[in-house]
Formats: sequence, C-alpha cells, structure tokens
Amino acid sequence: MFRTIKWLSVVSTIGMFFILLGGALVTKTDSGAGCGSSWPLCNGQLFPNVITPELIIEYSHRLVSSIIGVTVLLLAVFAWGHLGHIREVKFLSFISVFFLVLQGLIGAAAVVWGQSDFVLAIHFGVSLVSFASIFLLMLLIFEIDNKLDADTLHIKKKDRIEIYLLSIFTIIVVYTGALVRHINANLVCGSWPFCDNNAPFAFADYNFHQWVQMGHRSLAAILFIWTFIFFIKVHKNYRNNRVMYYGWIISFSLILLQVIFGAMIIFTELNLWIALFHAFFITCYFGMLSYFMLLSNRSAHQEQKVKVTQTNKNILHMKQSAKNEA
Repeated sequence: MFRTIKWLSVVSTIGMFFILLGGALVTKTDSGAGCGSSWPLCNGQLFPNVITPELIIEYSHRLVSSIIGVTVLLLAVFAWGHLGHIREVKFLSFISVFFLVLQGLIGAAAVVWGQSDFVLAIHFGVSLVSFASIFLLMLLIFEIDNKLDADTLHIKKKDRIEIYLLSIFTIIVVYTGALVRHINANLVCGSWPFCDNNAPFAFADYNFHQWVQMGHRSLAAILFIWTFIFFIKVHKNYRNNRVMYYGWIISFSLILLQVIFGAMIIFTELNLWIALFHAFFITCYFGMLSYFMLLSNRSAHQEQKVKVTQTNKNILHMKQSAKNEA
C-alpha cells in the first residue's frame, strides 16, 4: 500500500503541474470558451463532432483535471488512513482536496455563468495552493526530511515570520500576473523594465491596462529583491545547514528565471512557450516556499515543546523546593 501511495503522490504532483500549465495555456490562447457554456460536457456532448484548436485545449485541460482530481482524492484518503500519524499529513490531505475542488468550481462557474476578470484571476492562485499541498505530501511520503536531515534545522522566529510574509506576498504577485493575462494586458507596454523606456516616469499617461501591467512588474521586482535579501541572510546565518542554504539557492535561481522569462514575454511578443515557462518557474518557486513554511511550522512547534518542557521542569522544581522547605 505504501508503494501505491508513493506512486499516487508522484502522479498527482506531476498532474498538478499539467493542470497549472494547462490553465495558463487556456488563458493565453483564449480557449476558455472552447466548449461553449457547457460543463462538464463540451458543447453539450461527451465527444464533440466539431473540433477546433480552442476546443482541444479546453477539453484536454478538463480531462486532465478530472483524472488528476481522482488521483488526488485517492492520495488524500490513503495518506490520511496510513500516514495520519505524521503531524502535517491530515491537514495537507484536506487542503489538497479542498482547493482542487474549489479550483474546479471556479472554472466551471466561469464557463457556465461567466465571471469578471478579477474573479478569474483567483483561479491560478487557488491551483497554486493545491499544487503546493500535494507537493508537500509527496515530500513527506518520500521522507525527504529524513534524507536531508531537515529535523536538525531550527529556523529563527523572525525568519519564520519573513518566510510566511514572503509566501503571502508571492500569492499577491501571482494574482496580479493572472490579472494581466485575463484582461489581455500582456503587451500593453512595449518596453521593459519600464512601460516606455523613453519616458519611464510618464505615469499620468498610463491607461488602466498599463497600470495593471506595471503594478505587476513593480510587485514582481519587490519579490525578486526581497528573495535576494533573504537569501543573503540565509547565506550568513544558515550556511552550515544544507537544507536552508541549497534550498534558497534553488529558490533564488527560480525567481531569477521568473524575472528573465517575464521580460522575454515582452521581447518575444508573448511567445507561448516563454509564457508557459514563466508560469512554470513561479509554480516551482512557490513549491519551495511552501516547503520552508512547513519547516518553519515545525521549528515553531519544537520551540513550543521546549518551552512547555522547561515550564514543567520549573514548576516541578518549585514544588520540590517548597516541599523541602516544609
């Protein structure tokens, strides 16, 4: 059974990658209406007789989502039943299913009733959380922590808080990036890094779409700088711990690639493969952040246990002293 759980975790994690990239592909190719307003069928048919490229993209995305939805559900049930003794497993199992269902409902509502671009932009962020929970489940199942000796890692409280805040900020950046795609603001600025490099501070001339585009770029720049600064802190304070040190080398590399491919979207005028890699790198980056959130939570839990133990020892010592004095 444990071997089955391992395979389910791998298939589910890889499948979530395809779901995320498939969703990005649907948005970037304007294939959201490829199956009309019919869901879960396509134009009211299980096997549509009129085939278009948009229909193939949309229907393939739905099919992959359905299959992976089943594997995620099986993974959550088996992991809960057989690995529930691991502290994080039950929570991650619930979150993975909950957000996957929520993602499907948002997609279905968009097809059947239509949604504003601001609501649709939430879709990618919800999928990202679902992916992260499944990714963490896979790491726990494969006992990555034991192999990397992550149990010896203690992340300081101020660094834990910064990791949590960085993760929340990443979701905000992801949302603004999704909003750029949904309102078709990808190419409203012809230059990079400014909207117009010849007039970099002509903010008064921006229209709504340009404000959204430059808002996303500004937040992405902050995320890149913040990640770099935190990586420097890790280099100074956690250099002897390979989980933190090499983990943040990977994280910084991913956010660097994210920025590079974001710029290349402009230079290549929205090349599809470049855009998909842009989505791929932010997915991997958030997966790394999620792992460090898990390790941060463990450090906090360990700190609490130490405090409780020390408090109990102090109480016992006080009782013993009072008894001796009596």
